Amino acid sequence: MPAAGRHATIRSSGVRMQIVLMSSAAVVSFITFLVHTFIGGPRVAGPLLASSHLPIASKWLNYFCWHIATLFLLAMSFGFAYVAMHPDRPELAVFLSALSAALAVLSAAVAIKGGIHPLRFPSTSLLAAVAILGASALLA
Repeated sequence: MPAAGRHATIRSSGVRMQIVLMSSAAVVSFITFLVHTFIGGPRVAGPLLASSHLPIASKWLNYFCWHIATLFLLAMSFGFAYVAMHPDRPELAVFLSALSAALAVLSAAVAIKGGIHPLRFPSTSLLAAVAILGASALLA
């Protein structure tokens, strides 16, 4: 096979791997959104709203933050899916991968500060997985 043909094959397989990894980041991001919304909602947001011990502004600001996370997780899944379909435009994946890594670290830090093992917070491992998949796709 001529050198130009080998380079095209290598480049083509690299792009395919990038698309597979970026698509995986999108799927894991969407799973994170589903876990947050349908498992975390009843277990976290429900008791938060039922609490009568929190100041009213604190309760509703926390509920607002819950929904910020919900929207972000959904947007993140669409962002990774967009980059999977447009592998020549990786900038969004750089941002989302770095942000996912930072949020995984923040999740672990908050858990530790609360005396909870970091892996008891699904966000720690799920966001770390998203960050790893996104970074791996960018490096493929």
